[in-house]
Amino acid sequence: MSGFYEGGTYSGYGGEGSNNTTGGSGGYSYNAGGAGGSSDAFSGSMGSAPMSYSQNQPMKRPDAPSNQQLHQQPQQHQQPSSNAMDNAMNNAMNFWNPAVTMAATAAATGKVGDVNSQVMMNVAESMGKQFLETGWIKAVPFLENFIVGLRPYFAVDNSYVKRKMSKVLFPFLYKEWAREEIEPNPDGTMTYALPQQDENAPDLYIPSMSLLTYVLLCALCYGNAGKFDPEVLPDVTSKCLITQILEVIAIRIGFYLMEAPIPLLDLLSYTGYKYLGLSVNMLSGLTVGHFLGYGHRSYYFTYLWTATAISYFILKVMANCIPRRTSAAGPKRQFMVLGFAASQFATCWFVSQTTFLE
Repeated sequence: MSGFYEGGTYSGYGGEGSNNTTGGSGGYSYNAGGAGGSSDAFSGSMGSAPMSYSQNQPMKRPDAPSNQQLHQQPQQHQQPSSNAMDNAMNNAMNFWNPAVTMAATAAATGKVGDVNSQVMMNVAESMGKQFLETGWIKAVPFLENFIVGLRPYFAVDNSYVKRKMSKVLFPFLYKEWAREEIEPNPDGTMTYALPQQDENAPDLYIPSMSLLTYVLLCALCYGNAGKFDPEVLPDVTSKCLITQILEVIAIRIGFYLMEAPIPLLDLLSYTGYKYLGLSVNMLSGLTVGHFLGYGHRSYYFTYLWTATAISYFILKVMANCIPRRTSAAGPKRQFMVLGFAASQFATCWFVSQTTFLE
């Protein structure tokens, strides 16, 4: 009997047994119980007597590995691969943990109480920190710093979103526009409170969600007119983003001439709030156009309000961002603030999609 099992932990080699009275072949030897060599009374022992081999049985090579070595070799090769597979599975489970997904979804939609929402947000935040510390994000240059820099702009909750949307659409009702300061930094800059604690802090959640909503509403407008094409989505998105980038560059140049520092992400946030007004304009045009047939009039009537509100919002925000004392050789602070505010009328009109409104 001979056999070898490569995949598991069993391997073995052996010859074929013989029942002659003079000896055994293979790994066993059989000795007769009496002098006459009776075959019905015998005792067997493993490796206790000299072994005899027949001519047809293959001889074992001197350099062939022993049974114990054959047992150990597969285990030694399997141990590193098993550890690597366990690590990969643990990372995958941490990244695609359903509890983290449920926590983020519940906290974002507000379907749980304030206490449970805060607990789930803490769980999601801890998992995010673990991902930043041990995930593949460290393999991409500058990506980790970029993600860490974006995190404060998405530290929002339901209460902040409601207050901020109200402040963007109805800025005339508010009088407090200064950001909440925490402590100064060694380099002379100031550390401000996160959006969760300060409604005057800029964020990128509302601008990004408003842009997505506006693009979808434009696609719905084209679809109602029977002119929808998949190219509508990238066309509207690219037009809005290019216009905003040019606007940010122009405002950044103005701040540079006045020698007034301002973070680039703050400008992206402030100039992105216009998409909230554009979404309200398009929703008003679609609704009134569908029921009454005055889509254009409703859109531009709403546009007068939202554009004025956005302009006043930018006026108050820029007045608090630009220091009282600026460069004497640069442009006047008052003119720059008024110019930034008036630019919102032009950009909101330029990116409007009213061709197919009823």
